[in-house]
Amino acid sequence: MGKVIKNGTVFIQDGIFVERNIYINDQNKIFKLTHPLAIDSNALFAGSEVIDATDCYVIPGLCDIHVHGAVGHDFSDADTNGLTEIAEYLHKNGITSFCPSAPTLPEQKLKKIFKSLTGVPDDSRHSRIVGINMEGPFVSMEEQGNLDEQYAHNPDISMFNRLNAIANNRIKLVNVAPEVKGAAKFIEELHDKVNISLGHSSATYNQATTAFIAGANHVTHIFDELHSFHHLEPGILGAACDDPKVMIDVICDGVFIHPAVIRMIFSMFGDDRVILVSDSNSATGMKDGEYKFKGKTIFKRGKRSTYKDGTIAGSVTNLFQAMKNAISYGIPIESVIKSVTTNPARSIGLGEIIGTIKPGAEADLLILDKQLNIVKIL
Repeated sequence: MGKVIKNGTVFIQDGIFVERNIYINDQNKIFKLTHPLAIDSNALFAGSEVIDATDCYVIPGLCDIHVHGAVGHDFSDADTNGLTEIAEYLHKNGITSFCPSAPTLPEQKLKKIFKSLTGVPDDSRHSRIVGINMEGPFVSMEEQGNLDEQYAHNPDISMFNRLNAIANNRIKLVNVAPEVKGAAKFIEELHDKVNISLGHSSATYNQATTAFIAGANHVTHIFDELHSFHHLEPGILGAACDDPKVMIDVICDGVFIHPAVIRMIFSMFGDDRVILVSDSNSATGMKDGEYKFKGKTIFKRGKRSTYKDGTIAGSVTNLFQAMKNAISYGIPIESVIKSVTTNPARSIGLGEIIGTIKPGAEADLLILDKQLNIVKIL
């Protein structure tokens, strides 16, 4: 049976809110949108479930392209049951699709991790896995962050192809440090097969620009684990800003980056190129305490997680909260909604299917009250 969402303030593909009714068919696809006052006699929707969204926003379900873990589990555990619980937690928080992110680990371990995707439910209770974000191991030793430097590996085309085959060609993003040996050939040969993101890198402006010209089109958590921006050497940040095809993702948890810098990023890049991500770890959604992440002990205290030495161990904020954070920083709601729905979906080549409200797209939708509390998840 289909559904009709009536009288909602709907975020449409033009990036604006308008009053619309949304008709959803029994395959959970958006069939059409109409004005609330339009007279409709479509027999296909006779007897459909009617959902009243008066005084509510209707937006696409959120898409997080950088998730390491949540609720005590970590993608690198290679545990299908744990990944299933992560997917359930994300869905309950309005994130209806995601890319689990793989860190820097040996190839055999990565193969085991990628195999764990098989068996995760694809249903209305779980966030849909729409790809893999391969954050490691093709990183710079100087900017590995909390990735494990002993497993850093020069970009390797054969290794990537083996891993992608194990993952049934589900790798949507692969991170590369463009200054390391093998990066140029890797980008040249694979940019038509996978989205290549620059990150965990000390690349100069010229090195990054060359990589973008060769086909890289993304930057991993900008301002984090990149060579520091300088007015004489703007590095990856400057090169990305200069190239209009490049999209950038940014952690918006209130810990990694100051709110003023989040505002600056939107001003520099425009709201068509910014993607908010969580970069969430295993302690996300858990009470304060001690947890395991990437095989190491981390400590969660409020919105911050650290290793024993006090180093930040990743984010403990989910993408829905990151969205609310950005809005609270004074960024227009329309721009923020794009950065958690339309933009991440486009960045992995799925912009016609998810992250949008238009005929033919998946009806992964959130109904929110005007205070941005979740009323219903479809």
